[in-house]
Amino acid sequence: MTAFSVRLTGTKYGCGGGGCGACTVMISTYEPTSKKIRHYSANACLLPICSLYGAAVTTVEGVGSTKTRIHPVQERLAKCHGSQCGFCSPGMVMSIYTLLRNNPEPTSEQMIAALAGKYCHFLILRVCVSTHAGLCVCALYKLCFPISTRLFSTDEFQPLDPTQELIFPPELMRMAENQPKRTLVFCGERMTWISPVSLDELLDLKAAHPKAPLVVGNTSVGPEMKFRGVFHPIVIAPARILDLNVVTHMDDGLTLGAACSLSLVKDILTNAISEFPEEKTKVFCAVLQQLRTLGGEQIRNVASLGGNIISRKSTSDLNPVLAASNCVLNLASKGRKRQIPLSDIFADGVGNNTITSEEILVSVHIPHSRKGEYVSAFRQAPRRENALPITNAGMRVLFEDGTDIIKDLSIFYGGAISTTICAKQTCWTLIGRHWNEQMLDEACRLLLQEIALPGSASGEKVDYKKTLIVSFFYRFFLEVLQSLKKMDPCHYPGVPMEYRSVLQDFQTKMPQSIQIYQDIDPSQSPQDPVGRPIMHQSGIMHATGEAVYVDDLPSVDGELFLAVVTSSRAHAKIVSIDTSEALQGPGVFDIITAHDVPATNEFYYSDDPEIIFARNKVICVGQIVCAVVADSDVHAKQAAAKVKIEYEVLEPVILTIEEAIKHNSFFEPKRKLEQGNVDQAFETVDNIIEGEIHIGGQEHFYMETQSVLAVPKGEDKEMDVYVSTQHPAIIQEMVAASLGVPANRIMCHVKRVGGAFGGKLLKTGLLASVAAVAANKTSRAVRLILSRGDDMLITGGRHPFIGKYKVGFMNDGRIRAVDTKYYINAGCTPDESILVAEVSLLKMDNAYKIPNLRCWACACKTNLPSNAAFRGFGFPQSALVTETWITGVADKTGLSPEKIREINMYKENAQTHFKQKLDPQNLIRCWNECMEKSAYYSRKTAVIEFNKQNYWKKKGIAIVPMKFPFGLGTRYLSQAAALVHIYTDGSVLLTHGGIEMGQGIHTKMIQVASRELNIPMSRIHFCETSTRTVPNACASVGSAGTDVNGMAVKDACQTLLKRLQPIINKNPKGTWNDWIKEAFEQSVSLSATGYFRGYDENMDWEKGEGQPFTYFLYGAACSEVEINCLTGDHKNLRTDIVMDIGCSINPAVDIGQIEGAFVQGIGLYTMEELKYSPEGVLCTRGPDQYKIPAVCDIPEQFSVSLLSSSQNPYAIYASKGIGEAGLFLGCSVFFALRDAVTSVRNERGLKNTFSLNSPLTAEQIRASCADDFTEMVSLTQVIPTNAIQSFYWNFPGLV
Repeated sequence: MTAFSVRLTGTKYGCGGGGCGACTVMISTYEPTSKKIRHYSANACLLPICSLYGAAVTTVEGVGSTKTRIHPVQERLAKCHGSQCGFCSPGMVMSIYTLLRNNPEPTSEQMIAALAGKYCHFLILRVCVSTHAGLCVCALYKLCFPISTRLFSTDEFQPLDPTQELIFPPELMRMAENQPKRTLVFCGERMTWISPVSLDELLDLKAAHPKAPLVVGNTSVGPEMKFRGVFHPIVIAPARILDLNVVTHMDDGLTLGAACSLSLVKDILTNAISEFPEEKTKVFCAVLQQLRTLGGEQIRNVASLGGNIISRKSTSDLNPVLAASNCVLNLASKGRKRQIPLSDIFADGVGNNTITSEEILVSVHIPHSRKGEYVSAFRQAPRRENALPITNAGMRVLFEDGTDIIKDLSIFYGGAISTTICAKQTCWTLIGRHWNEQMLDEACRLLLQEIALPGSASGEKVDYKKTLIVSFFYRFFLEVLQSLKKMDPCHYPGVPMEYRSVLQDFQTKMPQSIQIYQDIDPSQSPQDPVGRPIMHQSGIMHATGEAVYVDDLPSVDGELFLAVVTSSRAHAKIVSIDTSEALQGPGVFDIITAHDVPATNEFYYSDDPEIIFARNKVICVGQIVCAVVADSDVHAKQAAAKVKIEYEVLEPVILTIEEAIKHNSFFEPKRKLEQGNVDQAFETVDNIIEGEIHIGGQEHFYMETQSVLAVPKGEDKEMDVYVSTQHPAIIQEMVAASLGVPANRIMCHVKRVGGAFGGKLLKTGLLASVAAVAANKTSRAVRLILSRGDDMLITGGRHPFIGKYKVGFMNDGRIRAVDTKYYINAGCTPDESILVAEVSLLKMDNAYKIPNLRCWACACKTNLPSNAAFRGFGFPQSALVTETWITGVADKTGLSPEKIREINMYKENAQTHFKQKLDPQNLIRCWNECMEKSAYYSRKTAVIEFNKQNYWKKKGIAIVPMKFPFGLGTRYLSQAAALVHIYTDGSVLLTHGGIEMGQGIHTKMIQVASRELNIPMSRIHFCETSTRTVPNACASVGSAGTDVNGMAVKDACQTLLKRLQPIINKNPKGTWNDWIKEAFEQSVSLSATGYFRGYDENMDWEKGEGQPFTYFLYGAACSEVEINCLTGDHKNLRTDIVMDIGCSINPAVDIGQIEGAFVQGIGLYTMEELKYSPEGVLCTRGPDQYKIPAVCDIPEQFSVSLLSSSQNPYAIYASKGIGEAGLFLGCSVFFALRDAVTSVRNERGLKNTFSLNSPLTAEQIRASCADDFTEMVSLTQVIPTNAIQSFYWNFPGLV
């Protein structure tokens, strides 16, 4: 509605499931009784418009715009460099704006909560810093010349004035006060929405429609209907019924209406905790603890307490603690009311029918805790906030008066199986026991015996959940033990000091950030913007929602919408495609198949083709078989679901690297590099280690999904293609080839891209061809916007990787020989996989000089969607393998990892293993500065001391160097062109071949043109990248955009300036406008093209040598972490980065790129997991299942320093391409975690070598922190639980 009816395009559709926050809006309601207006943020993608009767909706356009005035929130986000690609910026603005409407002076905690529901691979850190610095008192920035730490000045900001905000619409206020409430009925094409106003009416409706769901926040029913195809012809919305919104304080507790939002429950419990004595609020505290991390704030604002309970989902964090706490449900049906314990609805598992289909949950009674009663709640999730739990628990114990004898015990678990489960037998058995070690021992054995967990098809290991089950109970045991000691210090031992830290969960704090860069030369002209922290040129429009992306483009007359139909089999013959039912669907226009492609359906960029439509067989789940075009997106998707495809399964189905090796399934060629005499060197070394590491893939998770609008022009077979891509020229080429027309008939337009990371190249070309073929067949404009789930299913991502290594070294730590082999999972077609394999070999040495080296790389052909280019392009994987064997050598020699790194680092002018020269001076400088700025050695000492004093929590610290070669391997891939027009009013229009996707390339190009033409940036405008203005442009990849396009822009500007020079010489005191007017009158051309031939790069793979790179970036990162040994959870405490990026053209943009890349690296190495079913179906298809870093994952202290006095003679203004390099430094967190795990294992006497794979998730960390709990879980696999001997006695210090 917002996009095509009222033309409000600021609110973005990111995931459709309330998981990313891009669609955040503010909802305002008026309560006539209290005369109060309530503002709350919500996800527009989940809010049924029927639910908004009487409410005011404020989108980002209502907050401020460039046409009226920009709001202080929007101004700060832009000027503090909190926007990169800009797609999710409106959602960020709306979250903070809503917070400020309710709290004009918010605390850091409130700001963190407001941002916790936000997802972005780009800029979560920058948003945190910008909003905190702009809206709160911030003393992070100190200025000392010539080094600067000021990326912005708070003096420029307009003050926040709450009196100037939009008022609640008076007509809605009058309607609320004067119009009596009445039942609302909305009838749609397929369903009816009924909103009653009284409980009796609701009971009548439920009796008449027992299968109709009750919808309050739509956070459960909505995703089920949208993603799982569940259909409800009637929906009942009871949110307006007062009985369901009751809040009653009673002598024995609180009674809360079932329709109360979770945010309201959170506020009520917070107030109750402050008012009642501690003894009565233990249940409240436990529930509140779960509420703080349950979803994002937008979800909590609309999701209801009752919906959370009645759904009975195992992922509910509330149900276990509510059930354990003896909460009571007040139920009603027509003619009947009753009360039942909440725990009853979980008594018999998922088949429980305690609540009948006609009954309504009216309210929930949450009791006060009693004397001698203790309640706790626990959870472990892939991410601490806004993530569904892996396992959660609620536990309560009541003791006999004045004793530690168990009188009553309740233990409930969630997440482990299909619903919340009660450990009844365990609880009954333990009644009468003393709260001591013997009870703990028995309890753990009983729990493992009672809680039976089924295996998981998605690959989630059961052992981890079992370990959490007993670990949570042990944590509860310690908490209660400590509480007993407080009650009676003389009789109860309490918890040993070294155990107590585990009683505190990790808390998210507002990141404290410092950025250090070299200030400009004092003699530089004030008008010259190069080297200054200039705001992103689109920053304000990002924040106001005025920046236009493909799906924001106005509807074209007669436009059709396209939905793809994808394969459900990994490897199969297509027997038949039945489209009859789909064609009969409402609004369906046509169905497009391979037979409708006029010319090329298969593109042979190598021996194996890239395919538009599958023709006779499918080679992966998610391959496009056909497409439906209809008059709306909804109709197209409904029809696509009705296309029936019959398959005949083909063998083999190859999904993993191991299976590809077994079946000898590879893309050719395999690559190899070798220097020295490896075999001979192995014979002379003191020690040899061998091992392997598995590195998982990574989803690009750009915020703007793949988007295309193909518009036939009606004559000469011309077509305009508006597309979100990094490479317009390849889109033009592929679309033209598929339609069988010359490329000059296809014009590709790119205004900006909402993130790409390498994922919008060949795959985008195929999708653009799908839309173009449909537009060609129908002679109508066709819009294709992939849903988040389809985008993740179809497009692939970073290559999964297995690195096998053999390393020979001397006792003093010198590495003499390395033999490695890399296998990458390419997927079903080559895409860029051979290039990725080559780069992984060329960059595998990272920062180390290895005299004898042999390395191989093979691209495995499998039946997964083909993997593609991704930020770093093979380097993040192969360099992680290298750093893994570096730490392996450290383990074997007894030397520290940093010492091994220093011993083997490039130290003087040398050659790489492919015989390219390098000067490592800046590598050493980065390493030494990072050591100094991070205070590495003193902090390492502090880490060791902390670990001595804490048994269940450990810290780790690691410092990692980086050498990142820059280059694309061959000259033609780095050529670039630009076009510059000067108009007679003196304004300048700049065009070049680079794509703006968040890296600030247009801003930098305007800076270049400003310097070259010696005019203010305000006189220069960039419109769009188009094949109409700059032909044959190379892709914006490999961090090369600024380097190559900057040279072209400079060339064009110098050409113009050369033409103008005689006029300037004749009138040196004239103005720019004078010179331009005179040039026009003298018939001097005021338009010029600029060109850059590209870097002279080459690589001879037959000889294994060449100069594939032009220069090198260097860096180092030191990270410190803390882990919870009981759960595997971790906290990123601090990161210090030093980067050599030459002379930065724009420090604000470049530092933002480093920070964003680093956080994306944290995701790659520690949390982002792609999971496939045994049939090859991607299970992680949205933010619910796939977690990228959020606010809680940003290091609490984060410092980025740009190396000073660094020059680069090869690039524009001595700068260096920075987009990719910082990602690898995220592995410093990986190795800091490894350091913490090593400390655990050393303390526990586990001296055997161990391996850690990437991502290093909580599951891996917990398994590596082996203890008697993990041992007991492993023993349950082979012997009966009751036969296991007591295990707890191995833990020291409990007295």
